[in-house]
Amino acid sequence: MARKYFGTDGIRGLTNVAPMTAAMAMKVGMAAGAHFVRGDHRHRVVIGKDTRLSGYMLENALVAGFTSVGMDVVLVGPMPTPAVAMLTQSMRADLGVMISASHNPFADNGIKLFGPDGYKLSDADELAIEALIDGDVALAPAAEIGRARRVEDARGRYIHFAKSTFPEELRLDGLKVVIDCANGAAYQVAPSALWELGAEIVAIGVEPNGKNINDRVGSTAPETLCETVVASGAAIGIALDGDADRLIVVDETGKVVDGDQLMALIAGGWARQGKLAGGGLVTTVMSNLGLERHLAAQGLGMVRTAVGDRYVLEKMRTSGYNVGGEQSGHIILSDYATTGDGLVAALQVLAELVRSGAPASEVLHRFDPLPQLLKNVRFKGGKPLEVASVKETIAEAEAELEGKGRLVIRPSGTEPVIRVMAEGDDRGQVEAVVDRVCEAVRLAAA
Repeated sequence: MARKYFGTDGIRGLTNVAPMTAAMAMKVGMAAGAHFVRGDHRHRVVIGKDTRLSGYMLENALVAGFTSVGMDVVLVGPMPTPAVAMLTQSMRADLGVMISASHNPFADNGIKLFGPDGYKLSDADELAIEALIDGDVALAPAAEIGRARRVEDARGRYIHFAKSTFPEELRLDGLKVVIDCANGAAYQVAPSALWELGAEIVAIGVEPNGKNINDRVGSTAPETLCETVVASGAAIGIALDGDADRLIVVDETGKVVDGDQLMALIAGGWARQGKLAGGGLVTTVMSNLGLERHLAAQGLGMVRTAVGDRYVLEKMRTSGYNVGGEQSGHIILSDYATTGDGLVAALQVLAELVRSGAPASEVLHRFDPLPQLLKNVRFKGGKPLEVASVKETIAEAEAELEGKGRLVIRPSGTEPVIRVMAEGDDRGQVEAVVDRVCEAVRLAAA
């Protein structure tokens, strides 16, 4: 059954436009609260947010919804998404909520929900909550309305947790690190954690004003980070996104390093230490074939899933892997966290850098990526991928790339777009294949 409000990562949209309105946020609070009120104990929800202006509005609406059905609320203020998941577990809460639209511009916002185990909700839970949003929710009697309180030491709790994932025998003394917090949720905790571990910090993207989150800073806009790393003579640069569940790194020369290289580094290091579970890692169909070949050369495997960190995590949990993620920088280290955590992943990268004693440009470059090209084809309606001529063109392209590359074609889950990606040893062949498939889709959709 298709979900009406929830996408692949919660409910998201343009603020003050349905479904991302204060009225909807209150309904979500009422519905999610009612769904998770089980048993006769006092029920509790942890609510965090990033730095968007609309966070105040949605936070208050959610508080009204949750308390109206008898659930107590713990407010932790601006905090990374993984911090909310961690605090939900540690506070024995019944539910966790993160108000964020991740790497999107400030005008967007979203609501992500975590269960009492700190994991994102199942499809079944989301469908049940949607049914309650559109139905009637029983309100608590006046004497049983929930209370709300703000926890002032939440940042310190998360900093302590993040530092505990860094190897005890290592320090960051003498290492100059540029940290870009995207003017987002980690603007206080990430620089503090790195400083407490001994690093010399140059912080950018740490002056949020409600409207500048992800604005020319952060993991999706690393140009300022690249310039700052080179200009300051730093050893490495770290960029988080608006809710700090995504990580991109820049070496000392100003070169951007993506999630594929970072996963290769972490998985390789953990394998040498005997810490890697599952004999490899989990990633998506978008990860470069060069990563797969690099891992195979070390005797490590790689399992691919559909795009989306929830699918990566699902495979990790069912098959016993403890490292997984996406090329975009969502990296899940399940020994430590129940979701992607940019700061924790960055600390693992820094540990490998310190252990090696080599420059970041050498440590972070694990493999030569194959030429990869992604193009989007917009269509007005219908199902162009089911047209015979398109199927034939795709089959021919796959046969041409067999043994030398890959072809990945998928419809977008949020807009009428077909994404066509190919990679292979021959750049010219990759470009020709993508153009041929895109043209077939355009003709079929005309």
